[in-house]
Amino acid sequence: MSRLSSWWAPALAFLVTLVVELALVERKYAVFGGGFGASHLIDRPVEAGLFLPALLISHALLIFLFFLVIRALHGRRRERPIFLFNFLFFTVGILVALLAAKYEVLSYFSDAISFQLIRNLGGGSLVQALLYVRDEAALIGVAAAAAAVAYVLGRMLAKRFFPAPAGVGSPRWKHLLWLAIAMPLAAFAADRDPDARYALTRFNAYAVADRGLGALTDFDGDGYSWFGARLDAHPFDASRHPLALDVPGNGIDEDGYGGDFRFSGQAAPAAAPALPGDKRHVVLIVLESFRGDAIGRRVGGREVTPVLNALARQGTYVREAYSHVGFTSPSLKSLFSGALEPAAGDPSLFRDFKANGYRIGIVSAAPETFGDISEVTGMKASADVFVDAEVLQRDRAYSSAAISSLAIDGRKLLRHFDRYFASPAAWARPTFLYMNLQEAHFPYHHPDTMRLLPGEPIPRGEISLANRDWVARTYWNAVAYDDWLIGQVIARLKKAGAWDKTLLVVTGDHGESLFDDDFLGHGHVINRQQTQVPLIVSDPGAAVSVPVGLSDYRAMILRLLGAKTAQRPPGPVFQYIGALDSPTAIGMVGRGGVWTVMMLETDEVRFSDTGRAARYDALTPAEKARADRLIDEWARQRWLAELARR
Repeated sequence: MSRLSSWWAPALAFLVTLVVELALVERKYAVFGGGFGASHLIDRPVEAGLFLPALLISHALLIFLFFLVIRALHGRRRERPIFLFNFLFFTVGILVALLAAKYEVLSYFSDAISFQLIRNLGGGSLVQALLYVRDEAALIGVAAAAAAVAYVLGRMLAKRFFPAPAGVGSPRWKHLLWLAIAMPLAAFAADRDPDARYALTRFNAYAVADRGLGALTDFDGDGYSWFGARLDAHPFDASRHPLALDVPGNGIDEDGYGGDFRFSGQAAPAAAPALPGDKRHVVLIVLESFRGDAIGRRVGGREVTPVLNALARQGTYVREAYSHVGFTSPSLKSLFSGALEPAAGDPSLFRDFKANGYRIGIVSAAPETFGDISEVTGMKASADVFVDAEVLQRDRAYSSAAISSLAIDGRKLLRHFDRYFASPAAWARPTFLYMNLQEAHFPYHHPDTMRLLPGEPIPRGEISLANRDWVARTYWNAVAYDDWLIGQVIARLKKAGAWDKTLLVVTGDHGESLFDDDFLGHGHVINRQQTQVPLIVSDPGAAVSVPVGLSDYRAMILRLLGAKTAQRPPGPVFQYIGALDSPTAIGMVGRGGVWTVMMLETDEVRFSDTGRAARYDALTPAEKARADRLIDEWARQRWLAELARR
């Protein structure tokens, strides 16, 4: 074969990978054509003029860097055809495969997915999050094996058919240098336009280049720089930057929102208030991934939750109950402690009841050490009976023994309830029993799941947007199984003679999207599907102010037992995605399910009641007042957590 210029290979790689990524980005985010939920569009000439140069330069920079590095690794062999094959295989083949894998993951998730959210999925552990999705990881192994076979076959063909690359006319390091000089100029200009930046950061090459430039210009090490969504107006003062903890009353606006923060404070949760009179039993049942709109729902003409429907009619049904964050471990810590981010040793329901002489039982289908739930709340240390998914892992519902995947079938859990709580003697002294049921957790079915609603369960490998109705039917059957199990618990309490002296509280840790808002799962969007939970109390006429958040439950339960506890003033429930100090979004939900949500990457504020979305600096006075109230509540919650840490 004749020797040809090497330009054709990087040009081909550039074109193929860019076209594939453009198609995937447009399909997921609709940044050019618009569509449902698309609020950032490249629809003006000035936006296109900022977007296109930055995209082309960053992508060319990536491809040329790959080319030169692979060429350098080949040394003297770079004049052989195998060099061009290796470059094209690892650039086009691997990059396209990674893009496809990325957007397959994002088909379930929102734009807000991040390493923090992945850690939350694993209860704070990236390892546990990866173990949880090990079934999907197995597919990656199969794909890797197929790629290895393709590489061997392709290498054989390349030796025969690829032209030998010419030394003259091939890309060189000086070309990379010119692109590196142009990149900061293009990125700085594009970052100043929210729509252009939003679109560009969906592309891997630009996102990496922009982060790299940000790291180089973060002179004070505070995480903010001359690049990114927000300029660091104080590049040499680490205490002042976007999302800084605003020190109250010092006359300085550290975070750049709403002026100097004024901290109203809030009394720390009281430790173990005394429970007066004849002490009642308390049974708290938490339902994993259980949506608030399950109550009263019918599927195929059947009630999904007949037991809970009856309990709601006889007791108190609080429709406006919400999680603060859409993951299990922070939700349960909030529920038990009354704080968004409690520290180990802080007051909790377990410590409250222990101090009041209660027998404490934990019968949980989940691993309660997951995400340090037990350690922070004093659960196991306070327990007289402790049975969870780790103790019962031989009976696990799924094959994986990773803590993030452990779950126990509800009927097997009932056997352990019977062992410790079936007899009247078990209720001779005041008892606090916490139960956790896992039936509604993804993938919504295991071999022992009871089929209570019509239809076959969806196999895990078939779960997709195209099958969302099938996914939903499987989920609602799991919810119906949870409801049946609650009926069994109530029947056992009545048989043991404990029901008439029991306060039963049923709730969820968070909700679940079922592709009805274009996503599957929880923890990545602040909305009704992912954050509204049921709250049903067996006491009729219980005085519960709405809306109520999980951190209000501790005080609510103690108040219903006659304790004197401080009640949060009526008002919206604060919510967030990610970590409290560095969330991707914050929100608050008020009476009637009215949300105000701020996306902190773009400064965009969304209002559910008006449907309007606008950047913070473009809000009307009334909208800005709502946004400032949200920002102030976020600052207040951060200070409460900071003071607890101190």
